[in-house]
Parts: sequence; structure tokens; C-alpha cells
Amino acid sequence: MTVTLTATPARPAHRNPQVLRWLGAYTASTLGDSVYHLALSWTAVSSGTPAQAGLVMAVSAVPRALLLLFGGVLADRLGPRRVVIASDAARCVVVLGLAAALFLAAPGLWVLAAVALVFGVVDALFLPAVGALPARITEPDQLARVQGMRGLSQRLGAVLGGPVGGLAVALGGPATALGAAGLLFALSLPLLCALRLRPQPTADQARDGTALRDLADGLRYVRGHRVLGPLMIVVLLSDLGFVGPFNVGLAVLADQRGWGAAGIGWILAGFGTGAGAASLLLTTAGRVPRAGFVSGWTMTLGAVAVGALAFAPHLAAAVAVALAVGLLAGLSGALCNALLQTECDPAYLGRVTAVAGLMSLGLAPLSFPLTGAAIQLWGIGAVYVGSAAICALAGLCALAVPAVRRAALPR
Repeated sequence: MTVTLTATPARPAHRNPQVLRWLGAYTASTLGDSVYHLALSWTAVSSGTPAQAGLVMAVSAVPRALLLLFGGVLADRLGPRRVVIASDAARCVVVLGLAAALFLAAPGLWVLAAVALVFGVVDALFLPAVGALPARITEPDQLARVQGMRGLSQRLGAVLGGPVGGLAVALGGPATALGAAGLLFALSLPLLCALRLRPQPTADQARDGTALRDLADGLRYVRGHRVLGPLMIVVLLSDLGFVGPFNVGLAVLADQRGWGAAGIGWILAGFGTGAGAASLLLTTAGRVPRAGFVSGWTMTLGAVAVGALAFAPHLAAAVAVALAVGLLAGLSGALCNALLQTECDPAYLGRVTAVAGLMSLGLAPLSFPLTGAAIQLWGIGAVYVGSAAICALAGLCALAVPAVRRAALPR
């Protein structure tokens, strides 16, 4: 498939047809992903034991973590648009195939595990490519706005995916829900095919040599870059400090305070509201002066809010603190992503995005068992304070490195 390279006129991202096409495709894909995961988990629980269902859901994490960096290489070699189109097409075919199998028979857990495995491989290709696309469809001074729009899309997918998937399961069973997910993936394809990318003069550099050499070149590029190298450490530390308290820790906290499952829902709703507000703020503001400085301070203040969550005396206070965490973490995360794209040479953008994704999706979840063990040893309060310290260290690292602190988004 031939990509037409044209310069995008200078216009706000929310009025740029290319950005709107990308956003529509990304929203459809995100919503389809949420519906798929709900349908797959329901089918797995209905077909086996809870332990077996957990294994089915965990299968996709292994290839995603192992192949994510090579997904970045592929995005740089073939172009992110082609990889995203192929990824969503593959997901569409696989999900519709599973839906048809469920209509006709009752496939075993091994079929569900195989589908989950394929999805993990496809995710490893999709995530670096979809993250590299914004820099190819809009001007650099609009990337903060685009990251805000992407955040809104993610929140929309998370909010609507559960109800849409649950309604589809209730009306027609898992096969209907999987069919709906497949149609959502299909909806993204014409929008992606209509995208026209901005020129990328240095793209041919990424195609020299073997894939392993390209990967090694990308890692050396990140390590030697005065902004990108430190930013990767910032991303890793912030996610390591954040994901434990808002996954394992939150369930323990709600149980100890007597807030129950409903309390978890309210706290997560507060966090989602704050993150959505951060995305909306960036979408409307468009540009943040001294983005590196602002990202470091919002990350540091967000760390204080993470620690305060464990000491909230009432559920209402915990929801308010979670809203602050979502607002501050949403701002710092979106600004980090925008800086990664503006500071990166276009020829390395897929690999840089893959490294950042590995920090968040591959390494940070390893803190889950450590968080559980630490809660048993030291208690929930100490774990939240420790996690807040890690998040604060991430913010202070961003502020302590002059190149990161002074990094700014183009005007």
C-alpha cells in the first residue's frame, strides 16, 4: 500500500482532518479492545475455573513484553500507518473468527488462549506504531493537544467499553460481544487508510541493516540522547510508583476501610475524572510553556497526592485525592509523551515509543507481587508512602536534569 506524503497545513489539531481521522480510528480501536477483553474474560470464566481464566487473560502479556521493542523496529522500517492498519485488520479477523466459532460450537480454553496469544503479538506491533503516528499527522506545536485528545479517547474507551460489552453479552452472549468488537476494529480501517502522513526525510535510515541492528541502534540512540535517556528513567520510576497503589493497594485499602467494591469504583471514577480533565485541559490549551519543568512539578505534586490517599479518613476525601492524582498524573504523562515525540528524530520514533511502552507495560507491572508482599510486611500506609517516594523521585529526576527541565514543546 502506497503512502501519500503531504505537508499538513498549520492548523489546530482539533480542526485538522488528519488528526480527527486518527482520533476516530484510535477511539474505535480502543473501544473494540475494551469490549474484546470483557467478552474474552467472560467466556474464559464460563468455560473453566477462575485460575484457568486468569491464565488465559495473562497469556497476551508475555508476547507483548517480549516483542514490543521489535514492534518499534517494524514501525520505523515499514511506517507506523501500515503497521497500525495491519494490526487492526488482524484483530478484526481473529475476533470475528472467534465470534463465529462461539456461534457454531463451544471451543475449549486452548482456543481462547491462542486468541489471547495472537492479541499479545499484535499489541506488540500496534502500540509503538499508534504512538508514533501523531508526529506524522500534525505539526510539532500541536502534539500536546493531540496527547490530550488521545487521553480523552482512552477515557472514553474505558468508560463505554464495559457497558457496551456487558450489554452485548447480556443480549446475545459472548459471541455477540466479540462480533461487536470485531466491527469496531473494522471501523478503524477506512479511517486509517485515509490518513496522509507528513514527510519524514530521515526515514530511510531505519531500514539499513538487520532488524537486530536497527534495535541496537535505537537503544543506543535513546541511551545517548540528553533528553530521551533521562525521560525513560522518569517514565519507569513514575509507573513503578503508581501502578501498585492503584491496583493491588487500592483493593486492600478499600477492604480495610470498609468501603467495599463500590468504594473502589468511586475512587477509580475520581481518578478517571481527574485524568479526563487533564486531557481536556491539554486539548483546549494546546501548548504548555516549559513542558519539561511543568511535567516534573506535576509529577512531584502527584506523588504527594498518592501518599495522601492512604490517609484519607473518609471515602469522599479519598475520591477527592484520587481526582487530584488523576489530574496531575494525566498532565505529567501527556507532557512526557509529547516531549518524547518532539525530541526524537523521526527515523527512531517507533523504537523510542516502544522503549517507553516497555517501561510502562512490560516492567512496571512487575511491581504487583512486590506491592502485595510489602503490604503484608509493612502495612498499607507504608507502601503508599514508599510508592509516593518513588513517584517523587521520578519528578525530581525530571527537574534535576537540565536538558529535561528546559525541554519545551515547539511554538
